[in-house]
Amino acid sequence: MATGLKRDPIVILRIDGEDLLEFVKNPSYEPEMICIFSEIASPELSVHEHIVKAFEKLKVEQGMPPASDSWVISNVLDPVLQNCPVNGEPIVSQETFLVEFKRVAESVALHLREQPVIVAHSESTFDGSGIKRLLSNKFELDKILDSAMKSVPKDRSGKISKEYLRVVLDVLAPSAGLPPIGAIDQMDTIVADALKMMDAEDGKIIKEEEFKKLVVEVLGSIMLQLEGNPVSVSTNSVVHEPLTSASTLLQPSS
Repeated sequence: MATGLKRDPIVILRIDGEDLLEFVKNPSYEPEMICIFSEIASPELSVHEHIVKAFEKLKVEQGMPPASDSWVISNVLDPVLQNCPVNGEPIVSQETFLVEFKRVAESVALHLREQPVIVAHSESTFDGSGIKRLLSNKFELDKILDSAMKSVPKDRSGKISKEYLRVVLDVLAPSAGLPPIGAIDQMDTIVADALKMMDAEDGKIIKEEEFKKLVVEVLGSIMLQLEGNPVSVSTNSVVHEPLTSASTLLQPSS
């Protein structure tokens, strides 16, 4: 997934429980956790399982290292939950969840105070600016298009099937500031909408120049969608070696 993503600065975060404690004491705690509970609530899950799933929904902005990381589960959540058993009622109510999660979160915050976790955080934003730069430079665009066309087969008359548009878009992705197709669901949806809007996947055989023109039109459609609704993607990776100069600064997502 990293291939083709814009290389934004990596921010090193030292997660020491302070932000998590602030989150559970904040007035926004209850409405945010009610929202999370509505997403994960299931009669098949125990209180313990609900709590683990809820931690996976928390972000570093809320003071929680990525609970999807097995290291965080083994070294942060599991030790806390072993020493802080939760209510074992079979049917989990919203009220029980809020109380039990807050109690465990406070214990996790204390654990992080004693054993901080270092996280490398980065964000990439796709706003159409990369496409705009490419489309505004005709020489560069023509050169990249000519190169991309070598990756698709042509019939005897030099015509190309429109079904290869995705292939060409994927080849152009790095030059247009886009992620590889299949890397980000939101982006895949935008690409699919742009292709559908242009009837770009009806399987027709067209001339190379017409094919190139269609590629440009699809890129323009993607650009307009991203300008109106940019897509931001954040990644968080636990750094297992302690860093002495870790920063607690976080650049918020738009």
